[in-house]
Amino acid sequence: MSLALDLVRRIDLQLDKLHWAKETFFQSSPVLTSTFVATSPSDDSDYGIPDATRIGELHAALKLLTTTTNRDGLLSREQIHSALVLAKLSNGTTDCRDQSYIASVSSIEQDLEWLLVSKAVAQTHGLIIQLLLEQTLPLGWDVWYWDEVLTSSFYLGLYSIQTSPLRLCQLGRYVYADVRSRLRPGRGIQSSDKTQTASSAWSWSTFYGLVKDSIRDHRPARPKSRLASPLMFYRSEVRSKQQRLKTFRELSACGLGILVDEGMNLDGDESEMRRAKNDKHAWKTVVLKSVALMESVLRNLTVSDSGYHELEDLVFTSVEDDTELSHASSSTDDGSDQRLTLMVNRLELVLQEHLPNHVSNSEGLVGKYGRPSRTVRYWLPAIALLLSSSTLLRIAMNRKAQLATWVRDLGATTVDFWNNWVVEPVRKVVGTIRHNKDAEIAIMSKESLKGDQASLERMVVDFARDNPPGSNAGPIGDTELAKVREKVREGDLTPVLRAYEKDLRRPFMGTVRGDLIRALLIQVQKTKVDVEIAVGGIDALLKSQELVFGFVGLTPGVLVCLGLCRWVGGAFDGRKGRAEQESSGQRLRLLRNIDRILVGSLPSNNGMLSYKDHGMLLCEIHVLRQSARRVMPGNIFAEFLEEINELVDLHTGVERQIRVVDRIRWAYHQWMN
Repeated sequence: MSLALDLVRRIDLQLDKLHWAKETFFQSSPVLTSTFVATSPSDDSDYGIPDATRIGELHAALKLLTTTTNRDGLLSREQIHSALVLAKLSNGTTDCRDQSYIASVSSIEQDLEWLLVSKAVAQTHGLIIQLLLEQTLPLGWDVWYWDEVLTSSFYLGLYSIQTSPLRLCQLGRYVYADVRSRLRPGRGIQSSDKTQTASSAWSWSTFYGLVKDSIRDHRPARPKSRLASPLMFYRSEVRSKQQRLKTFRELSACGLGILVDEGMNLDGDESEMRRAKNDKHAWKTVVLKSVALMESVLRNLTVSDSGYHELEDLVFTSVEDDTELSHASSSTDDGSDQRLTLMVNRLELVLQEHLPNHVSNSEGLVGKYGRPSRTVRYWLPAIALLLSSSTLLRIAMNRKAQLATWVRDLGATTVDFWNNWVVEPVRKVVGTIRHNKDAEIAIMSKESLKGDQASLERMVVDFARDNPPGSNAGPIGDTELAKVREKVREGDLTPVLRAYEKDLRRPFMGTVRGDLIRALLIQVQKTKVDVEIAVGGIDALLKSQELVFGFVGLTPGVLVCLGLCRWVGGAFDGRKGRAEQESSGQRLRLLRNIDRILVGSLPSNNGMLSYKDHGMLLCEIHVLRQSARRVMPGNIFAEFLEEINELVDLHTGVERQIRVVDRIRWAYHQWMN
């Protein structure tokens, strides 16, 4: 949704209100076609009786022109012309509307025809406004480009090199035309005394002299001061182009302001509705004047070389001096069909002639005074690349094997990185979530601790059986051995430690008997079991955080992939142009531009902006609205549109518009900063 579409919908609603206010219109308009179908064909020729076929054609065309039923909202000029042809109101069909046909047309058909043509005018009005918006906005970037060129001698020298082929072509065409004109039969040879010869015969020296004189005549005047820069001529040319672009931008903004403020100015309040009932031709005159206004703006916008004040005088003078419009506006009879035919013909002229001519003339002006094309700007590096292509190709062929190896290694590295750092960690995380035994983290096997504990238990039981407590004690029974096993499971090695303490008193005897060494080995086995128990605790801790470790292993690959994707996406997004940037800094600069336009404007006596300032304001608001729509939620953007509509309204006055800008700045700072 854009400013032009909102304006067309507002005008469309006002036209519907005016149409429903007519006393001759049926109350149930949507069922007109079904009602008229019941009318017999023999009654179609009677005066005042509507034709069912004609009503159906008009309703079909109205459906194409109505913004509420049209998906796109704004139609192209071909679609508007097709709607007029469908309703048989184009230039090829309105010429056959003689007096007998006009007299036989019912008031319902006349009202529908006026409504249809008025909606076509509203669509054309919105189409021209959208065209001027899209045309005025890029001019600012071209003006900024020339500013960059003027601020740097390097850029100015680069510009002179870039445009040198064009200058050589222009010089060649001028020399060719000048020499040809001087050698035209009957004119003689107009050259300097040095190049004239006594004979009239052709000679190469004569031709060379003519070419030399033509180049001397075409050469720009050199600066008198010797200290002047050799780039002064190019600087003057760039300034001239920049000034022409600024003038054209002001003219486009002025035309935009005139069309928005003065074109299709229909009021939908109750007083206007009552006035429309009393004077049924008042709103028709407004629509007809709007067509003349659009025609005058399109005809004079690209032709006028003066300022925007002269454009305003030229446009309004052209509308006031329009004899056909004056005659149609002063007509008070009921023969409004002649005015309808006049409006259709003027609208067709706007669509088929003035609008295409304006587009072509605008493109010509931008191509002539705007920044050079890409061919002009990049022909030098393109030629350098073309000349060095053989060398680059030879280097590539000599290093073909190395390049192929690099490409293969890069591909293999990419595949291995994807499999080892992205696919495999993801598979492990999924296995951990699904409690896959193969994906569990383990420092030691589960059966290792059980075997070592069983071995320690057997060693202690055998030692206790071979070394019963007491000197005269008999063998240990099964009950006592069971108690020893239970204590060993709990980590108690009391029988072994007592024997070890006893043998330490006589270490030599204990060593000879082997009991001391046996006790030491049992304690070594006990230490091994204790270590395995500690490692088992660490293993359990790792298993409890197994999912965390899985995501930690997945993080590096995901971060690298996301960073690469964002870099590639940013590289492609940067090529979409500066008009689609959504940064908050851009919206803040747009608010700054709006504030500068309002503060620096010269309001009229009634406190309103001039047409040029209003057009510039509309351009900035259009970009701000498109940018805010992408970042604001739906309900916030609806409230923001209320502020925009109040800011766009010219009749609110400059002071109130400045307050609206301040309110937007603090109320929507979250999306503006």
